[in-house]
Order: sequence, then C-alpha cells, then structure tokens
Amino acid sequence: MKNKYGIKYNLWFLLCSIIVLISENLFLLWKVVSVKHLILIQIPLVAFIIFFNIHPDVVNKIKNPKLHHCAGGVFLLKLFLFTTAISILIVLFTRFFRIKFLAWIFFIEFIIFWNGITRTYLYSTQMGIKLRVIGAVCGMIPIAHLIVLFKIIQTVDNEIFFETEKEELNEKRKSLAICKTKYPIIMIHGVFFRDFKHFNYWGRIPQELETNGAKIFYGNHESATPIDKAGEELAARIKMILKETGAEKVNIIAHSKGGLDCRYMISKCNMENYVASLTTINTPHRGCIFPEYLMDKKIPENTQKVIAKTYNKILRKMGDKKPDFMSSVKDLTQSACLRFNQEIKDSPLVYYQSVGSIMKSKKSAPFPLNFSYDLVYKFDGRNDGLVGEKSFEWGSNFTFLESKGKRGISHGDMIDLNRENIRGFDVREFYVNLVADLKNRGF
Repeated sequence: MKNKYGIKYNLWFLLCSIIVLISENLFLLWKVVSVKHLILIQIPLVAFIIFFNIHPDVVNKIKNPKLHHCAGGVFLLKLFLFTTAISILIVLFTRFFRIKFLAWIFFIEFIIFWNGITRTYLYSTQMGIKLRVIGAVCGMIPIAHLIVLFKIIQTVDNEIFFETEKEELNEKRKSLAICKTKYPIIMIHGVFFRDFKHFNYWGRIPQELETNGAKIFYGNHESATPIDKAGEELAARIKMILKETGAEKVNIIAHSKGGLDCRYMISKCNMENYVASLTTINTPHRGCIFPEYLMDKKIPENTQKVIAKTYNKILRKMGDKKPDFMSSVKDLTQSACLRFNQEIKDSPLVYYQSVGSIMKSKKSAPFPLNFSYDLVYKFDGRNDGLVGEKSFEWGSNFTFLESKGKRGISHGDMIDLNRENIRGFDVREFYVNLVADLKNRGF
C-alpha cells in the first residue's frame, strides 16, 4: 500500500530521532563538558522528547481521532526501533558500559515504547484480539518480540492508510449521496443473533451506508424462531417503519436465515406491496445438508433436547421471549428448504437478488467457522463456513464473491463480524455499491 505520510513525516521522524540519540548519548561528553553544562544542554532535549511523546502525530492531517492516535503510536514504535538500534551500536562501538548512563538510555526508550504500544493497543481495530495476545505473550522473548512488533507496526500502518483512503473517498462523493435510495433500507439479521444497541450485527457497514446517504433500519426480531413466526414479526416491524417514515415501501438486505424469513413474509404475510427489493446475503435457499445429517445420524434425540434447552436458556438472556433453537435449525436443513421453496413463491412485484461467498480453507475464518468448514465441505462442497456454494443463488441477479489469494470470504465476513479489512475485498464498499445499484434501479 502506498505510503501517504510524505516528506514532512519523514523529516519529523528524522528530527525526533536525532534529538533522542543526542539526549541518550550526551554522556559521551562527560569528560570534556562539566556535569552542570551537560544538564543545561539536556533540559531542552528532554523537553522536546516530552513534547513529541504527547503529540507524536503533529505532522499528520488525519481527522479521525482513533486513527490519529494509531498514527502516533506507530510513529513512536518506529522511533523506538530505530533509536534503540543506533544507541546499542554506539554503546558497543564506544564500549561505554557505565550503568547510570545505560539506565538513562533504557528509561528514554522505555517511555517511547510504552507510549507507542499503549496507543496502538487502545485505538487499533485491525490488531484484533489474537495479535494483542501474541504481542503480550512474546513481549519478553528475544527475537520473537521484534518479529511481533514489526507485525503490529505493519498491521496498524495498513489500517491507517486504508481507513484514511476510505474517508477521503467518502468526502469526495459526499454530495452525490450515492446510497440515498427512494425507499429506506431495513437490514435483517440471521439466526441466533439479535440487533444489539452497542454491538451492531452488521459491523461497520450501516455507518458506511449512512455516510453515503442511506436511511437504515433494523428488523429487531427474535434470534431463534421458526420462519413463519419471524416473518410475522418482520411484517409488523416494516409496517411500523413505513408509518414512521411515510415511505411506501422498503428495501430489504437480509443475511443467512433472515433471507428465508423475508421470503416467507413477502409471500405469506401480504407484504408484497410494501417491499421494493429483497437482497439475500449468504442465505441457504436450498438448505444445508450437514445439520440434517448430524440430527438424523450422529446426535441422539435426548442429546439434541439437552442442547436445545441450553441454547434456549442463553437466548432468553439475550432477549428472546420464546426461543426455539431446534425449529430454527430444522428450518435450515435441505429437506425443509425443499418444502419451503415448493410452497413459497416469489412475488412479481418485488425485485429479488442474492449474494454468496466462499472460504478458501478453514484458515479463512476464526472459530467456529474454521471448525465447521471441513464438515460443511464434506456434504455441501465449497462453502462460507456454514452454507454451501450451490445454496446461495436466488432471484434475477446473483453476485458470487471470491477474494484473491488464500483468504476467502466467510459467512461472518459478509456482515463485517470481525471488523477486519480483508485484502482484496472491501466489505463496506461492496455494500455501498450494492445499495447504489438499488438506487440506480429506482428503488
């Protein structure tokens, strides 16, 4: 990725490096300059070091506060690596091993390092839990700690460049409001999740759509309920949104089982006149074979009841009033979806389209999708960790997503579950283009 820091950044880095190195190695003059004079020289140097530890990102023009702090953290970590290496070489070359002077070097570098690493740990999104844990574990292991530190710097640097480019793009097209559709957007979650206030099921996607002009609402229906009950809930929710906004219809973007819930709602709840479009994301329209196999062949009925009871208890704590774990799972099986497709017919008044993606291997996603990938592959072939490739397509337009390289795009990636910037696939921009297309179609 192109370095956007520029010449001012490099000059600032060089200046800070020189000041740190002079301050750390000023002791080499102790025989030719009095201690009093050394202290007088050291005072402005230390003042400057304190200043850039408070404002390390003084030359950056990044508006986003989190990215601003990340940039400062990366600057300090780079400075730490560079000045530590140079000071070690100076000490080895001069063979000046007096403890009190070495302690001064350690103190300066200690401040710079912990200031930088704290900023990145607190404000970076792309570091994730895994890299943070690895950084903490490897912090005291020689060589390994340097490798991890380089990885942290690279990860946060990429995050800064990627996010600033995105902000610049949004600023350029702000006046176009490319996602300002005729009808509001309602986003429908999948099974076993809810629309929580402080943890958005759709990650950073809704904010990106709103930045580009979209009006976003959520289904707010229960997480584990049979398709027919979910359809009824969603019908009531849409009528509420139409009353609130004065709109005639809505555009629906539905993930996973949410796509089946919405198809039922349109067909069986007299909602075809109130829905302009339905876009299903990684929805198992033709069902999944592996859960049916597990229930019929591998998991005893008594065990299934225990599992269902446990999950229903958890789901009640999440907010569901009448969770039905087992019915929700059975609704996603191949046989159930076959019956569903025979009964539920598309409305000619609604524009149907679908999206699907696949993982390249089980390494493409964290637990539990890395665990389920091989199992699903055995029955359904290429898949997103839960749904087979052949099950995605529905409607008059189908978009199949397959990123370059070994990463792949998982079931969770399609809703930005981990808030990860995937190389070769910008999930937020994908949804921006998807909604912009709906606008262009007159929806």
